[in-house]
Amino acid sequence: MKIRSPETYWLLKNGLTNSYPSLKEDLECDILVVGGGITGALMAFQLSGEGYNVVLIDKNDVCLGSTSATTAILQYELDEQLQDLIQKVGEEAAVTTYKAGVVMINWLNELVHHLHFDCGFEMKNSVYFSRNEEDQISLRREFECRARYGFGVEWLSGPQLLKHYGVAGTGAIVSDKAACVDAYALTHKLLHHAVINSGLRVYDHTSLAEVRTEEKGAVVFTDGDYKISCKNVVYATGYESEQFLHQPVAKLVSTYAFVSEPLKVVPPALYTSVFWDTGVPYFYMRTTTDGRLLIGGADEDFQDSVLRDTLIDRKEQELLDLFRVTMPDMSITPDFSWAGTFGITKDSMPYIGRHPENEHSYFVLGYGGNGITFSLMAMKMISDSIAGKENRFNEYFKFDR
Repeated sequence: MKIRSPETYWLLKNGLTNSYPSLKEDLECDILVVGGGITGALMAFQLSGEGYNVVLIDKNDVCLGSTSATTAILQYELDEQLQDLIQKVGEEAAVTTYKAGVVMINWLNELVHHLHFDCGFEMKNSVYFSRNEEDQISLRREFECRARYGFGVEWLSGPQLLKHYGVAGTGAIVSDKAACVDAYALTHKLLHHAVINSGLRVYDHTSLAEVRTEEKGAVVFTDGDYKISCKNVVYATGYESEQFLHQPVAKLVSTYAFVSEPLKVVPPALYTSVFWDTGVPYFYMRTTTDGRLLIGGADEDFQDSVLRDTLIDRKEQELLDLFRVTMPDMSITPDFSWAGTFGITKDSMPYIGRHPENEHSYFVLGYGGNGITFSLMAMKMISDSIAGKENRFNEYFKFDR
């Protein structure tokens, strides 16, 4: 199954940054990470940096799955509003998860600048807006909920939203804790740094064919008939990880995006913010570092990748029409369009941690619109689990919740 359409903007922009060999020998390691996207790179970076002997494998070139298709808007908000998430998972789990998102965005900001990674990372304001009066009432309650729990938020009326941002809507929550990144570039930077500085070994075009669990670990056999003996396996392959689970934990959704031609003038308010609405599915947009506008949404239930891709032109027009309603005073021309697939869970929370049926297998299934934020949280969660340390999020995000 293809999990993205070809020729996404990030791949064309960056090209094949780094390449790695396929596996041609038997190996031993402490931890095997399966999946060379942003999630796998974060896990390998963390664990190898802690001194573990880590090997990472990917069945394709690294970064050529969902990572090359993501729009990479980093938010502390989940797809589920805080007021609704509290009803589903409880006050402590909901509020703590939201606040952890703020911490993770700040942490990644510090990491990228400390290591001088050129990956398009920029801190942004978040503008979460409603288009009609009914949604505005609910959004106002969400604003009050977040304010009550100490999130730094501001309320804008419809006229204020139009005046400050040029966005037509009935109201908005504005916060200063969001970010954008080129996830494709960041993934390559993380892997390269870990290879050079922490001894990480990376092999692409190496598929996992079979896993045999043993008393003290696992033996993984590849499609090339080589074996990797390890103490633990970390699966970071998104919804494709479900082939290793006995039952699905997410619903698959097709999503669409396009990047415009470069804008002659980018309004400062547009450049410094990310925008998303209360619609179902929600519409979102942000600028890129080269002065383009990236727009996404128009999600629908996934059926197969062929059908998904045949809809790209139609979905591009749908998103363009929504943009024209949102920012009636601006004109843009689509340049690159693509589609991808992601998963959503019953409560918008991820599944991260040790699988209950196999103590040597760990999964990082971020899902949803803020999967990268969840993957950042997983770095510490998985590390703590392997080391036998407690971590409250391992309880919140466990499989049998």
